[in-house]
Amino acid sequence: TAGRERLSRWLRAGVAAYGERHDDLGGDGTSRLSPYLHFGALSPVELVRRARERGGEGAEAFVRQLCWRDFHHQVLAARPDASVRDYRTREDHWRGPDEAAEDIAAWREGRTGYPLVDAAMRQLRHEGWMHNRARLLAASFLTKTLYVDWRIGARHFLDLLVDGDVVNNQLNWQWAAGTGTDTRPHRVLNPVVQGKRYDPDGTYVRRWVPELREVAARFVHEPWRLPEEERAALGYPQPLVDLGEGLARFRHARGRD
Repeated sequence: TAGRERLSRWLRAGVAAYGERHDDLGGDGTSRLSPYLHFGALSPVELVRRARERGGEGAEAFVRQLCWRDFHHQVLAARPDASVRDYRTREDHWRGPDEAAEDIAAWREGRTGYPLVDAAMRQLRHEGWMHNRARLLAASFLTKTLYVDWRIGARHFLDLLVDGDVVNNQLNWQWAAGTGTDTRPHRVLNPVVQGKRYDPDGTYVRRWVPELREVAARFVHEPWRLPEEERAALGYPQPLVDLGEGLARFRHARGRD
């Protein structure tokens, strides 16, 4: 099958470096096997067996990620209501579609003014797939920076993802929102910091945000730092919200200010 052919190619050429490269957004060091898992063309047992036959640190790092996938299945089997309700209640008063309509639309369309978030959301719209790091960042931004109900984002992902698995989608969204199994539920992923760490030269951003294709690496994750005339000529939106203000709102909502 196409899934097994892709698996064989990846085990030959990609898995050895998986441990070092799987968070590299520009290099795309992941297997892209999730759609085959989702539709049952490949089983996680087969992937674990084949990876361990290949051996090495990269293969073991890949197996650990598969274990996370099955852990979520176990959690939802025990708590099926977690597909729609908070796994751990935080007394949040999330903003909904009436209060946050413009923010939600900007997030969905990839025009938040934060390049890494926008690249992720545009890739989702065009390919129906996103790197896991990009998914977590986009989810953290919607829930913790914009303070929008995680269920709104989860529904949007399920509508577009070719590997849209209810179990992993919903529980990863809860992880990002701080209502799930994360041991650090109040941490907030900063899109600028994440961009500099996982897309340092802006390869991923430039691929999906053509407005920034000619912007120097030192500005590609912070285009608002460009001289005003240069910034205006890009045709790229200003940040939807100040990161500090978004963080303060979230901390206040969680009683941590």
